[in-house]
Amino acid sequence: MRVACSQCNLRELCLAVGLDEGDLHKLDDLVTKRKLKRGQQLYRAGDPFEAMYAIRTGFFKTDILTEEGLEQVTGFQMAGEIIGMDGISNDRHVCNATALEDSEVCVMPYDQLEELSRKIQTLQQQFHKLMSREIVRDQSLMILLGSMRAEKRIAAFLLNLSQRMRMRGYSASEFHLRMTREEIGSYLGLKLETVSRAFSKFHDEGLIGVQQKYIRILNADGLKALLNHSTP
Repeated sequence: MRVACSQCNLRELCLAVGLDEGDLHKLDDLVTKRKLKRGQQLYRAGDPFEAMYAIRTGFFKTDILTEEGLEQVTGFQMAGEIIGMDGISNDRHVCNATALEDSEVCVMPYDQLEELSRKIQTLQQQFHKLMSREIVRDQSLMILLGSMRAEKRIAAFLLNLSQRMRMRGYSASEFHLRMTREEIGSYLGLKLETVSRAFSKFHDEGLIGVQQKYIRILNADGLKALLNHSTP
């Protein structure tokens, strides 16, 4: 099913940023949409790389299997973000992408997208920016895992989610976590018990309100102060 980038309210977060009406219609011609149910995989590690995917609605996680056969979460992606770029380097995906809720993606065949981006400079520039954003995100995660204590990691995770929600016009202070505590732990390099204790501690200190997967950020400045606090 075709989908019009020109009519999408997320286009300012996606590849369509800065395109004029004529170029938007050219992008429309190659984009189709696909719906996924919660738990359904968009692609698996080892699948041939054929397309990139812009998340139109819903929430995804990407993960890899370690040599020990354990799942290592590598990211959580939401509406307006692009997934699938992991397959560009060797023409096969290196991770799994799974819908954490009923979702819809815009499918952009990579060969057609690459050809179009050579003709439209603005599209090519935006594509490079998106790739750069992924590199920066990976570097930020390495810094997060390498230099922060458990509570700081979780504070940074919540603040990052809050910021991304705000950019999409959603509430920055109240949202549902689509992922489990265990998946958060896998992403942040922490045990499930550590994540649960940190959430409870933040709740007791009045930083957040927690009701299962429903989160209210009550004191964003307090979370930021925790991040900026140096531990001897």
